[in-house]
Amino acid sequence: MPKINLAAIQQTNRTGYPVPFAAAVYGRWVRKLGPDSGLADFGVSHVVLKPGAASSQRHWHEDEDEFVVVLSGQAVLVEDDGRVAMQPGDMAAFPKGEPNGHHLVNESDGDCELLAFGRVPTGDAHYPDIDLRWSRGGYQRKDGSAF
Repeated sequence: MPKINLAAIQQTNRTGYPVPFAAAVYGRWVRKLGPDSGLADFGVSHVVLKPGAASSQRHWHEDEDEFVVVLSGQAVLVEDDGRVAMQPGDMAAFPKGEPNGHHLVNESDGDCELLAFGRVPTGDAHYPDIDLRWSRGGYQRKDGSAF
């Protein structure tokens, strides 16, 4: 059946970020909708940002388009050009290859719920604010050294 039972999909706050950078997303709870719904060409995640949580470290991808839709609550989109308030119904697009580091931060007192669309990146991701990059399938420092 095409209708997705959100409550039946495991919600997790796991992160692959190395320890120095993981704390920012501890209040991010994610349900990956694609695997349970049979989607293979792109991913969709239902994300809940608890107060104080970020969606990710600020980043951009060489080879992955990203798109987000705020469903409820509020967040602040932080990107190279500044900060923009995001309310229910607001959307943002991040084209692959555009070096505009971005993330959402919940600075409110309530939860923020959103949908994030993309796919698992195969190319590099860049993190302009911290000594981190994603390359060759894993996280490393900008100089290529391991954590």
